[in-house]
Amino acid sequence: MRRFALTAIVLASSLTSTLALSNDKVLNLYSARHYQSDEAMYAKFTETTGIKINRVDADDAGIVARLKAEGSASPADVIVLVDATRMASADAQGLFKPMKSAKLDAAIPAHLRATPTKDGVTWTGFSTRARVVVFDPARVKAADVATYEQLADPKLKGLLCTRSGSHPYNLSLFATTVERLGEAKGEAWLKGMVSNMARAPKGGDTDQVRAVASGECGVALTNTYYVARLMRSDKPEDRATMAKVQVVFPNQASSGTHVNIAGAAIAQHVKNTAHAVAFMEFLASPFAQDYFANGNNEFPAAKGVKVDNPALKTMGGDTFKADTIALGVVSKNLTKVQQMLDRVGYR
Repeated sequence: MRRFALTAIVLASSLTSTLALSNDKVLNLYSARHYQSDEAMYAKFTETTGIKINRVDADDAGIVARLKAEGSASPADVIVLVDATRMASADAQGLFKPMKSAKLDAAIPAHLRATPTKDGVTWTGFSTRARVVVFDPARVKAADVATYEQLADPKLKGLLCTRSGSHPYNLSLFATTVERLGEAKGEAWLKGMVSNMARAPKGGDTDQVRAVASGECGVALTNTYYVARLMRSDKPEDRATMAKVQVVFPNQASSGTHVNIAGAAIAQHVKNTAHAVAFMEFLASPFAQDYFANGNNEFPAAKGVKVDNPALKTMGGDTFKADTIALGVVSKNLTKVQQMLDRVGYR
């Protein structure tokens, strides 16, 4: 924490100095994404518009903490966070300013954005990732994990592995599933998953994939970009891991596979509104969408942008049916889902 605080002070000082020198052609971006492909994307924005990007990098929690500490004095114009749960939480804390943009309305499907109000939309998804099932074909049949609901089936007892139930990646899936199933069935589903656990939830998504490959688990949940990274890796051990598992996009015959987002919002105390809107619209452009897909193995969020990533295509990621339930429901269901997790013992 001390190291983060010192870094934040240095960054804040640097940012303030830059603002003093040139306030007219600057966009102040607080970002929880740290990928080289994003660097090239930001450089293209500057080249195209002449607007320099001053970026503060931190994890999602660090960005939220900084925004709250800075209050109305914050220089932030645009906030980039990962996961609808984190976007919804920051929104609920009053950190985002609603915006209206005909370009974004046309480019990004409504279910990948916050629920609109009379003042506009507070956050928008710009890339997506699917929450898929990875399984060991030597122990589990694909037909037995064709839906999320089947993860609670007693026939999978002792086979299921996940990361923490309270991790945002799982919370977003659970919140949308509870919305679809209803509270009673949703809680029963979570309880059934707990009963099927091979071990207590731990680790990240990549750890779940490796646990299936090693035989510790038979079934696991993961986001697609983790699978794609392993598939595209130059490391023999990563390729060996993927050779032992198979991937299912759940609920293809019904509601579709859950997708989550990396998203952006205009900061509540934005100083350069025009630049912020221009940047948000740029993120929905075909150029930026291609960088999301190929640079970090994500799916484009904008309509009509095709996937050109070999790993995603191999998984079937260019043709799968995605759940279109509005991610705006995540915010209204977060508290009740967390209470359900506590009641059923999903750690």
